[in-house]
Amino acid sequence: MEATLALEDGRIFRGRSFGAPGRRTGEVVFNTSMTGYQEILTDPSYCGQIVVMTYPLIGNCGVNDQDAESAAPRVEGLCVRESSQLHSNWRSRKDLPQYLRENRIPGVTEIDTRALTRHIRSQGAMRGALVSGTGTAEEAVRLARSAPLLGDLDLVGRVTCAAPYAWREGRDPAWLLGSGTAATLEKRRVVAYDFGIKQNILRHLVDLGCDVTVVPASWPAEDTLAMNPDGVFLSNGPGDPEAAGAAVDVVRSLMGKIPLFGICLGHQILGLALGGATFKLKFGHRGGNHPVRDQRSGKIAITAQNHGYAVDARSLPAAVEVTHVNLNDGTCEGFRHRDLPLFAVQYHPEAAPGPHDAGGLFRDFRDLMAEGEPSRDGEPERLPADDLGRLISDSKGRRREGGK
Repeated sequence: MEATLALEDGRIFRGRSFGAPGRRTGEVVFNTSMTGYQEILTDPSYCGQIVVMTYPLIGNCGVNDQDAESAAPRVEGLCVRESSQLHSNWRSRKDLPQYLRENRIPGVTEIDTRALTRHIRSQGAMRGALVSGTGTAEEAVRLARSAPLLGDLDLVGRVTCAAPYAWREGRDPAWLLGSGTAATLEKRRVVAYDFGIKQNILRHLVDLGCDVTVVPASWPAEDTLAMNPDGVFLSNGPGDPEAAGAAVDVVRSLMGKIPLFGICLGHQILGLALGGATFKLKFGHRGGNHPVRDQRSGKIAITAQNHGYAVDARSLPAAVEVTHVNLNDGTCEGFRHRDLPLFAVQYHPEAAPGPHDAGGLFRDFRDLMAEGEPSRDGEPERLPADDLGRLISDSKGRRREGGK
């Protein structure tokens, strides 16, 4: 079956359908990762977006039961140069086309993804329509132009959990380096705000001996403080951070009362809560090869990233120190408050997929909860995972409606 990707500026890319049939619209973005397509598909940060993979061959490892970052794919569609006809991996349970069909996600293959990526880089991310089967190119362009703008959608409301839940699963010990155990670590209770959280973030926290309770994006600050946690984590998520106004108010109410650590959208929300501003990047940062420099130590980490907005470093108050900078374009990749126990990074130290250079930031969060000041070594965390979580249960009586 033929398939068409139409962009709102009138550019047309024709190929072959390899996922679910149908019509979907979304912001068209590209990801430069060579591996990890299953994690990308299930990352809630991609809600509302059609993802273009720049690596030419996708699907050769199939799909397994372990690598999902949420309960189901969150993308609107997937564009690849070549969909592998064969898949081979000892963990594989099905092929990628079957996985897309089961989850009603359309895909298009046999299109020139290099030309498409170059077009997005020059013109910027834009709305698109992925259409399989019948229909003219003109109809597909009209469909793309009629799609809502990303900033007009409550995407966090689509992906956040409906009620609090406890998380107990650490990472698979087979994938970890080093030796030791988190059993000797003093337990720390963490409340994680779900703006579209990736599960590997939760696994990292459990590996460091944290008891984790995940709460909806709209969970009131007073209810969080009543749970008496040692720290609050602010997760990644989709969309324009300025559309998450309620979350900004909640975070502002928590500042100075408890240690805070934000990643990606959590970084942006924390920046807004501090009085800063955000702006939309031309085509975003999405991939596993972005160099970031720690301004304090001079160390450079190769990082996993997935965001279309950034914090304007010039807008942050004087009490906030920019700690990390993107070496490709100079944008803010991290900050800390000089007086309050809080810090945040724009990139993804949990990877999944991507390099593990920045995994030590989770240990920095634990240090902040324990001592009020994060360490600055930035070395990758090497503790093996044990199923150690003793879970917070008192939130069961505090259920609140938090999204769909």
